[in-house]
Amino acid sequence: MIEVLQMIASVGIWILGILIAMTITFPSMTPAKILTALGLGSVAIDFAFKDVFENFLAGILILLREPFRLGDYVESNGIDGQIEEITVRDTHIRQTDGQLVVMPNALLFKNPVTVRTNKDFRRTTIICGVAYGEDVDEARDVIAQAVKKLDSVRDDVRDIQIFAREFNSSSIDFEVTWWTGSRPVDIRASRDQVVAAVKRALDDAGIEIPFPYRTLTFKGSGLDGVFGQTQQSDSAGDRVSETS
Repeated sequence: MIEVLQMIASVGIWILGILIAMTITFPSMTPAKILTALGLGSVAIDFAFKDVFENFLAGILILLREPFRLGDYVESNGIDGQIEEITVRDTHIRQTDGQLVVMPNALLFKNPVTVRTNKDFRRTTIICGVAYGEDVDEARDVIAQAVKKLDSVRDDVRDIQIFAREFNSSSIDFEVTWWTGSRPVDIRASRDQVVAAVKRALDDAGIEIPFPYRTLTFKGSGLDGVFGQTQQSDSAGDRVSETS
């Protein structure tokens, strides 16, 4: 805002100086006539520089409202990164892969902006499956104890939530939800720790984490029947079944 006010003051001083100089140089021209001429010319300038003025006004409104600040991680219009600089015309966003995106302020003002670091903590979730032969309540307790021991899991902010989600093709899936730091690197690091800890805890408890496997069934008997049927799979209509 200091930069904006300095720029507006500088422009105002220049305009005032030009008006005074013109009235002194051309005594027949009064300030009223000069302002009238400027008013007529401003219509053409407005059409020529519509986008520039739009971004300028949007930048001033963004600076006044402060929906996000320098250092915040935001996502808008498919761009995800950290705010490095906010000017009266555009905003500089550094993506997590290091690339810099210069986004016009009008886009940020008109479209939804997700401010990922608006709060210090953010929720994240993973899905963990256990075999159908395992005890659901025991698996839930093992997962909960493994997650609670991690430093990156802020159970002092919000409780850890673990719910059986669905009957999947080869497993009963749990939705594991916890709170951690709001920066992208905090999310990735915490998710890495949780996945490793849950895997280790389930292995130690002897609880199976299943993976899909296939059983192929062919018509006929013996090797001759198997090979004969596989060579004519399109015409004979062999059956391929998938089980878990």
